[in-house]
Amino acid sequence: MADYNTLSDSELLQLLKESDHAAYTEIYQRYFHLLFVHAYKKLRDENQAKDIVQDIFASLWFKRESGIQGSNLGGYLYTAVRNRIFDLFAHDQVKSKYLDSLNEYMQTHSAIPTDYLVRENDLKKYIEKEIQALPPNMKLIFELSRKDNLTHKEIAEKLNTSENNVSKQLNNALRVLKTKLGIIIYLFFLIKL
Repeated sequence: MADYNTLSDSELLQLLKESDHAAYTEIYQRYFHLLFVHAYKKLRDENQAKDIVQDIFASLWFKRESGIQGSNLGGYLYTAVRNRIFDLFAHDQVKSKYLDSLNEYMQTHSAIPTDYLVRENDLKKYIEKEIQALPPNMKLIFELSRKDNLTHKEIAEKLNTSENNVSKQLNNALRVLKTKLGIIIYLFFLIKL
């Protein structure tokens, strides 16, 4: 067979239909640089331009048996590159609109929802009500421990009692509160999720 670089585009296309790798290589060598320069002028990104041109040539190989409509290989390849660039621009526009929309949503909805704050407030009130319902000495020890962050020893000294009594009162308070608040806390966290 003759030297492939002397063959016309039509002859190369005919050989390409027959899965001739040498014909494909000749087409690639003949058009890659021209298509790359064309894509680069539009995109101003070397990697994107290379990717698009490589995709076009991969597509050309995969569609080789069905053939290219018409006999103008150069026109076909330029049109394919142009269409891929348009697709890329359209995709970037959609992506940009989506990101703008997401950003706008995040700005308008970033605050904690009011219904969540209301539920949290109600839960705090309910917990405080249950703490206030504890026996007076138990309530005092619980508040000194949890609200004032005092140690068992500090509470015992302040109330003139033993650390063992403080520990026992705290355990009892926690047991009472867990029993009364258990299902409420569970429901609160379930709703929160």
